Amino acid sequence: QKRLVESGGGSVQAGGSLRLSCVASGITFSGYCMGWFRQAPGKEREGVAALEDKDRAVYADSVKGRFTISRDNAKNTVYLEINNLKPEDTGVYYCAAEILGPMWCSPRAGNFGNWGQGTQVTVSS
Repeated sequence: QKRLVESGGGSVQAGGSLRLSCVASGITFSGYCMGWFRQAPGKEREGVAALEDKDRAVYADSVKGRFTISRDNAKNTVYLEINNLKPEDTGVYYCAAEILGPMWCSPRAGNFGNWGQGTQVTVSS
C-alpha cells in the first residue's frame, strides 16, 4: 500500500524558514519522481518543485531561490526547505510520487497519482 506522510508545517512569521518532510512507504522510492505542491485557500493546487535525479531539481519560477527540494533515498524521504517565508506562501503543502523518469520529472500535478494528506503552512506578516 502506497503511502505518503508529510510533516513539518506550522505557523511562522514572514522571513522565517521551515523544512517540510515527506516519508514514503509501499513504493520503490528511488525510482519515483517526488514532487511538492501547495494549495492556498480559494486557489488551485500549484506545483512547487520536483526531484528524481539529485542533480536535476525543477522549481516553479515563483519559488526559485527560496525553496530547495532534496531527497534521502535511504530514508524514503523527500524534503522541502523554505527560506524567507512570505505570507503568500501560506497554504497546504502536499507531496506526491509518480514513476515519470528523470527527464519528465516536473511539478505538474496531473502527472502524479500518489498523494499525501498535506501539511499546513501559515505565514504571518
